[in-house]
Amino acid sequence: MKLILSTHNVTLTQAIEEFILAKLDKLEHYDRWAIDARVTLERDHTRVPEKQFSCSLRLGVRGPDLFAEDRESDLYAAIERVTKKIEQQIRKRHSKTKAAKHTIGARSKRSRQEAEVE
Repeated sequence: MKLILSTHNVTLTQAIEEFILAKLDKLEHYDRWAIDARVTLERDHTRVPEKQFSCSLRLGVRGPDLFAEDRESDLYAAIERVTKKIEQQIRKRHSKTKAAKHTIGARSKRSRQEAEVE
């Protein structure tokens, strides 16, 4: 997976970069077909301290891209929450495709059974 990391008013340290890479590795475990990830870290001095840091993550996958954004007082907490949101979106997309396959399979099975009865 290709990573594009951009910051605005935040100094990018090695610890922050490793934390983001660890979280993205976990996301890659859920969806191995992810193409790229764009992470934007931002610090807004004009906001209240409780919502000063923001993190947005756009995960490029087949179909529509997944996007999540969060604002927190701690940068690490914002990164954590954003990855949780993306994880939920991946799980939802996966369960929708599985449910669609099960619906099609159940419909064809029912039609075969009705044909055998007649």
